[in-house]
Amino acid sequence: MLRNPTNRPRVRRLVSAAAAATATALLLAACEGAAAGNQTANKDASITVAAGDITTENFNPFSSTALQPTLGVIYEPLYWYNFAKQSDPTPVLATGFSWNAAGTELTIKLRHDVKWNDGQPFTAKDVAFTFNLVAKTPALNPSGLAATAKATSDDTAVLTFKTKSLMQEPAVLANQAIVPEHIWKDIKDPTTNLNKNPVGTGPFKVKSYTPQSFVLTKNEQYWEAGKPTIKEVRYLPVTSADAASAALVAGKVDWASAYLPGIDNIMKSGKNLTYVNTPVMTTVVVTCSNAALGCTGPQTDPAVRKAIYLAMNREQLAKLAGGGVAGVGSPTMLLPGRDDNWIADAGTAKLPQSANADEAGQLLDAAGWTKGSDGVRAKDGKRLSLTVQTVTGWSDYILINDTLKQQLAAVGIELKPSQVSWNEWNAAQTNGKFQLSLDSVGLGASTNPYFTYDSKLATTNTAPVGKSASAGNQSRFSNPAVDAALKTAAGTTDQAAQKAEYAKIQSIIADQLPYIPVYVNSMLTEFNTSRATGWPTKDNMYVLPAAWKAWDAGIVLKTIKPAS
Repeated sequence: MLRNPTNRPRVRRLVSAAAAATATALLLAACEGAAAGNQTANKDASITVAAGDITTENFNPFSSTALQPTLGVIYEPLYWYNFAKQSDPTPVLATGFSWNAAGTELTIKLRHDVKWNDGQPFTAKDVAFTFNLVAKTPALNPSGLAATAKATSDDTAVLTFKTKSLMQEPAVLANQAIVPEHIWKDIKDPTTNLNKNPVGTGPFKVKSYTPQSFVLTKNEQYWEAGKPTIKEVRYLPVTSADAASAALVAGKVDWASAYLPGIDNIMKSGKNLTYVNTPVMTTVVVTCSNAALGCTGPQTDPAVRKAIYLAMNREQLAKLAGGGVAGVGSPTMLLPGRDDNWIADAGTAKLPQSANADEAGQLLDAAGWTKGSDGVRAKDGKRLSLTVQTVTGWSDYILINDTLKQQLAAVGIELKPSQVSWNEWNAAQTNGKFQLSLDSVGLGASTNPYFTYDSKLATTNTAPVGKSASAGNQSRFSNPAVDAALKTAAGTTDQAAQKAEYAKIQSIIADQLPYIPVYVNSMLTEFNTSRATGWPTKDNMYVLPAAWKAWDAGIVLKTIKPAS
């Protein structure tokens, strides 16, 4: 559970009503403690951000449970990608990069004017140290980075790979926090250290911490002239939709990312409230699909997975669980609209919206699953009964499961929804101790489909049940043709050649469905404009604006300005 996966936020879907009453009261009490500061926030140039669970003081940039602003606000990468659109990488700590002709050596040029927030100079030695630390520490290296690094001058770092590694570029450039050698060389175990006094290059640094709130203050030595103009950022724990809604309406929180049913009415209930929806992640039913790696249950049968796919009434799911802000997904697991140029077959561009119970039933009949007297199918004495897990508090996903239970019953599949803690949910998926699980996919190292497909489908990124598949292939899916296509795509930067390989992968996953897509999940982000301006808007989506989004959060906080 070590590198922070930017596509799997720890808290994103939140509970409602009675389950949240206590959390709401606690949040508002905490907000009242900061009320005086909020009332003079224009003068003080401070804002408040809704965070998830903040009970553990963890600012380790290699940890999957690091506190929300660790990546991007305190620590920075070399480059940054805007996932709201297809875009080239934007320089952060680096100013340029180049590959050798063989694709085995990556040379990175760095800024001269950067300091760590303790005043020490940032140099290429820090970059080389970071990547060598990752390469020699398997627990920090789920992406399998196979490179050694050296500083050839103060502003130049060179990474050398064992083989042609062009597709490592986004992971190296834009998905790795750079850490200071003078601090981390003395840390005995970088996998467990909580790094309570983080030294980064980002626009803010830690001022104070308690389990009830923590405060970041402006890094006065930040390298980008005139930024940030916000002086302090307070993070408060928000673990429910009701708490987020109440804090926004009361004017106690300036930036939140929460799924809020009836969001338009909520926005009207408070002053100076606005929101954006940036759906970029596809909600999927993850299946433990590979019996050869130890998965057990009816979901290991491709016919069952296909029947679930066909039996879904996605229009109903989007209306009930998506709150009218979900988007239409694609069986390719890519994003219609943004990724159209990567979708090879127009027939797989979008998911069917209505259920096809007849075809689902015919598939199950042909596979030997016959209906019993109770309406549930069985085969070889085993009922077609499946357990699907989601996280307690993810209200929209809980509603998906409850609705799917009814939809699948129509074709003879018994679905048993369960709710567990985030840690239990994550451990079950990672170790293969599940049958079905709701999750989302779509944010890799860049918007190139390779990073979704390699993480979720490559044999090298999975593991037998009982062992950790932390690199991403938690379905345990394995297919030689997919592996071959990924290898070919990784060896070229020719997008036409890559698209031809992705077409092969798309055909296979549309048939095998190790991940059963539901819809493109909403990504709602809410702002209070009374204390700060310059937030992302529909017409100026300069970042993917979710408050939990690694890297982007730092761009937002150094861009916004105190309201005058």
